[in-house]
Amino acid sequence: MVEEAKKTFYEEYEVFSKRTSTTPMQYQFSLLAPNDDMALMMAQENFMRREPVADIWVVKRSNIRKVTVEERDMLQRLDNKDYRTAKGYGYLKKKWRHYEQQMIDEKEILSWGGDQRNDGK
Repeated sequence: MVEEAKKTFYEEYEVFSKRTSTTPMQYQFSLLAPNDDMALMMAQENFMRREPVADIWVVKRSNIRKVTVEERDMLQRLDNKDYRTAKGYGYLKKKWRHYEQQMIDEKEILSWGGDQRNDGK
């Protein structure tokens, strides 16, 4: 009975932080604490004294929801939307090369008139 109380006394928390107001949140570490306030205090003591921090999140691990195996199917792309990613524009290099090969330069245009420029006027 005492061992069960020890197991439930401490809860697992996950700590996230960001260095500046513009950087994204990054996972840092896990810790055991008896409550939310103590978890935040422990995270500050263990982490914030080592490096500058703009924000810190301390989240109870039991509050983090993971996608189940059955729900992973919803993560698949429903249709081809490669145009939303950079690799979706890979064909443009070939298309641009083809366009450049068809470009007409000034010399070719002047040759159409049959009149060649004479630099020695």
